[in-house]
Amino acid sequence: MKDEYDFSKGVRGKFYRPGAKLTLPVYLEEEVQRYLAQRAAQRGVELSELVNNLLRKDIELIESGK
Repeated sequence: MKDEYDFSKGVRGKFYRPGAKLTLPVYLEEEVQRYLAQRAAQRGVELSELVNNLLRKDIELIESGK
């Protein structure tokens, strides 16, 4: 690493995009991903759709228990 860096030609906010969404990656354990991928294939849906539906159901259960 250098002791000093020259930012004199830098542009503030060059990559800023108002309203941009950040989608965080979610890492599943291998056996969980394999199981869910098989279920998604059986239902003819994408893995992400299946996982989102399962999480929505969990959220409903959590909220109904409050």
